[in-house]
Amino acid sequence: MRIGLVGYGKGGRYFHAPLIASLPGANFVGVVTRSPERRLELAQDYPKVLAFDSLAALVANGVDAVVISTPLASRRALILEAIELGVAVVSDKPFANDAAQALELVEAAERRGVLLSVYQNRRWDSDFLTVRKLIDNGVLGDITRFESRVERFSPKSVGKVSGGGMLRDLGSHLVDQALLLFGPVSRVYGELDFTTADKQLDHAFFVSLTHVGGVVSHLWGSCLQNHPGPRFRVSGTAGCYSVEGLDGQEASTLAGLSPKSEGDSWGVEEHRRWGWFEQGDQRERIPSERGCWNEYYRQLQDAIAGKGKNPVEPRDAVASAVVLDAARLSALSGKVVEL
Repeated sequence: MRIGLVGYGKGGRYFHAPLIASLPGANFVGVVTRSPERRLELAQDYPKVLAFDSLAALVANGVDAVVISTPLASRRALILEAIELGVAVVSDKPFANDAAQALELVEAAERRGVLLSVYQNRRWDSDFLTVRKLIDNGVLGDITRFESRVERFSPKSVGKVSGGGMLRDLGSHLVDQALLLFGPVSRVYGELDFTTADKQLDHAFFVSLTHVGGVVSHLWGSCLQNHPGPRFRVSGTAGCYSVEGLDGQEASTLAGLSPKSEGDSWGVEEHRRWGWFEQGDQRERIPSERGCWNEYYRQLQDAIAGKGKNPVEPRDAVASAVVLDAARLSALSGKVVEL
């Protein structure tokens, strides 16, 4: 299977290229980038991978799928171009500016019969996989409240966040995870801290979701938080699971590691990073599941070959976009939004 990449910034270079290059039975054939700096980085990282000036040129060279990892402002046009060229396409997140644009892209792919997928790689974080396992096995009982945070202190990120701020960018992961676990949402409340006076770029958010099934999800994100809270705290009738810190795959890719270079140790969390199960005086460590961002691409490979399902259905991204739109509206109006 021949896979190409559009964009070689941080996302393309660190969150896609290492996984594509590690995928058995696949060839990482090319990258679209006109930047001399990016082309030099590509030549250093993957000497045999070609650089192209345009998506059309990449597709003409022969690909089965393209991955779009460019800034959000250019993403829509590139996704539509790939769809018209009849090539399976992966979109980085955030998928779209809003729910209307997300639906436009999904319907375009459906009309053309092209596989469209969204790169929600954090479905394969070690901590999230652990949460899913505990919930599925009934360890926590009936879930009442789900708390999820990604908080950092990164002042250099202020004003540079894709998609209009942290809510649209990082929030797309957290909302996707909440919807995957607990299903549709009936009520949304949001709060945003804005970087600019025109309220276009937020650097922190809080979102409360009331799911149709009764679970309440509280989601936080920030790039200016000096003291991050727990990554997850999941409360149920039979106990609570909590875990600190972030899944280690991001740090690994930024350090130049990959599933191919690390083999069986990829995604394995050191025991001191495991979370806790607590109920009353009972407290015990819960071994973390192995993180596997590469599983997204393995499933994508099967889907393109007609041997499996799309790892992330694009209409899931539409559902997330509806919630994100409602959260922003709530924050700006100061009211709860009913869906």
